Amino acid sequence: MDAINFDYAGYQPKGDKKNSDFFDEYRLKIYERRQSSGVNDLVGRMKAIVIQVDAGDGIATMAEIHRMTPNRYHSSYLSNSHKFHVLHTRPEFPALIIMEPLSDGYEDYIRRLNVLYPMSRGKPNTRYVGEIFDSPDTSVLRKTLEDQSIRFEYKGDTENGFYTAENVLFSNISDFTGNRIGYSAADFNDPAGLGLGERLELTPEERAVLQEGVDFAQAHGLDGLMLGYDHMATRILAGEREDAILEFLTMVPYYFWGAYNIQDMNSSTNVNRCPIVSDDKQSPAKVFTANNTPSFVNSFENLPMPTENFVRNFGRRMHHMAVEILDGDHPSGQKNVDYVVGILGEQGVPFLAHVVGECKDSPDLKQIFSKHSQHTLLITEYIERCKAFDGFFTKSNVAALTEAAGKDERYQHGHVFD
Repeated sequence: MDAINFDYAGYQPKGDKKNSDFFDEYRLKIYERRQSSGVNDLVGRMKAIVIQVDAGDGIATMAEIHRMTPNRYHSSYLSNSHKFHVLHTRPEFPALIIMEPLSDGYEDYIRRLNVLYPMSRGKPNTRYVGEIFDSPDTSVLRKTLEDQSIRFEYKGDTENGFYTAENVLFSNISDFTGNRIGYSAADFNDPAGLGLGERLELTPEERAVLQEGVDFAQAHGLDGLMLGYDHMATRILAGEREDAILEFLTMVPYYFWGAYNIQDMNSSTNVNRCPIVSDDKQSPAKVFTANNTPSFVNSFENLPMPTENFVRNFGRRMHHMAVEILDGDHPSGQKNVDYVVGILGEQGVPFLAHVVGECKDSPDLKQIFSKHSQHTLLITEYIERCKAFDGFFTKSNVAALTEAAGKDERYQHGHVFD
């Protein structure tokens, strides 16, 4: 693949979160095995992101995505179980695939997972599925990773034929994150070759709904300010943090960038980045957040635990996707992220709290979370990396965002409170 000479073994992770000797030992062993087994040569950058929504939610989801992100509709396809909608930003950034079951009664692993958790039952087929990475030879890769105890889908194992399509390879869902990893040599900028099904033409009314989002973004100058996905964050259980990271590192050419305690929120933020790209938006960072202690132990100290509460309420899953905003000062006199958030807020997009971060005289970050989407259950983060900020995040910002997200869930002890 297009790997650069990154010193995986010599890199010293950043942060103040203490990892176990087990984690440090096997992190290095995984890096070495990826090289010796050929995985580093068989897996490249992220090519696509896959999300499933409930039947009938496809158009509304894409309209929301048009308004809130730089993704733009490309084409749709019809299989025997799903509509597939493909959206693009830039050719070098991952495509976005929205899967929409044809029937409200469709059932696969997503529905069976969602009904287990009180705050995902209302959208039983809605879930972030996973990412697809570039791979020149998925048959060799399957054999290589199966020898390392990674499991993959086979025909007949799943209700959705996309997971076993000829030109794509999908892992089973992770026991630690609820996400999948996919691999493909296909060109996701040319979806006709993906084997998603027959071409499906949207109705004039559906196209008009999508065009409204495009017109809105262009009218307010948002197209040039919203760039692409900077990172994506999955929330997991406290005791599975290290296992989740090591499993992910086994399957893709990322490295463990570092982890920080967010002590005020009783959690840690754990960042993994891809060194084979020059821009994170070409292969977004994967972040895992987890409680520092499991809920039943935390009950002794009674500290905040919004991260663990999220998992208990929604299950292990993707929590948010972050859109990077162009760094700079808007003609309105605001930072670009403040302008974007202000315009979206005027259009009825709900946000959690306010933009955090200063971005005045020194490098810094400005960030904010939207509320959960009613269509995807995902939060959209907006992040401006000011004055060539060279870190990945600031602890104070993460603490504020985590606290705001926890308050938004409105769920305690088995009951939803308004």
